Amino acid sequence: MKLLGADVHASPSPITEVGKALYDKNREHVGSLGIAISEGLEDSQKDSKATYCLGSVLNHVLMHQTIIGLEAKKQFELFDDYPDIVISCFGGGSNFGGFALPFVGDVLKKGKKIKFIAAQSEVAPNLQGEYAYDFADYAEITPMLKMYTLGHKIDMEPIKGDGLRYHGCSPIISLLRNKGYVDTVAYPKDEKHVFEMAKMFMETEGWLPAPESAYSVCCAIEEAIKCKETGEKKAIAFNISGHGFLDMSGYRTVLGLE
Repeated sequence: MKLLGADVHASPSPITEVGKALYDKNREHVGSLGIAISEGLEDSQKDSKATYCLGSVLNHVLMHQTIIGLEAKKQFELFDDYPDIVISCFGGGSNFGGFALPFVGDVLKKGKKIKFIAAQSEVAPNLQGEYAYDFADYAEITPMLKMYTLGHKIDMEPIKGDGLRYHGCSPIISLLRNKGYVDTVAYPKDEKHVFEMAKMFMETEGWLPAPESAYSVCCAIEEAIKCKETGEKKAIAFNISGHGFLDMSGYRTVLGLE
């Protein structure tokens, strides 16, 4: 971003009113996605030519990202198979929704039987929160959304899979969760188990997933182990949303590889 001429500030920052209020209280504040959204909105409002577009959570974002799930469906068609279980990590819901929603359509319209699992962290298990109207950001600038939420003012402990630290989640996924279509699992905040599963994946497949995607990998491995124990044969589809090359220090810290 700096190479392209941008100024980059860690959130909470001292350059917005909402950020400064938190920064002045604690310069080591770990921030959150909700706080960063508030700062971005506040900053954009200072410039009449600026436009802020939220890149996650909102329903139109999930619709855009369904290209992921649509491509996955085509891949299954190529080898004449279909998933019994669909898994993805879950922060605000855009990654999960982009992968899962095309398959959800088959469940709702074609009667397909699929188990959908959202892999989360126990520091922000928003799908286990309250189904209510809440703001999408810390400073209450956004419209209120009907979603599962932990409360937009909640403090969340830091984890290396930082993209999972969000208080609320997509209205579309929240509705599906409320109707019983989506299951959720929340992994311990120390992340050691999750990263050990990512390490196993890397040793087997040859590349390192991002910390958030490690949650998806971990959940998929656990579901595969269950099938091995019961003798069931199931096709498990799981989404890896990014590589972990920029996050190796996080893996090093959590797995004690210093």
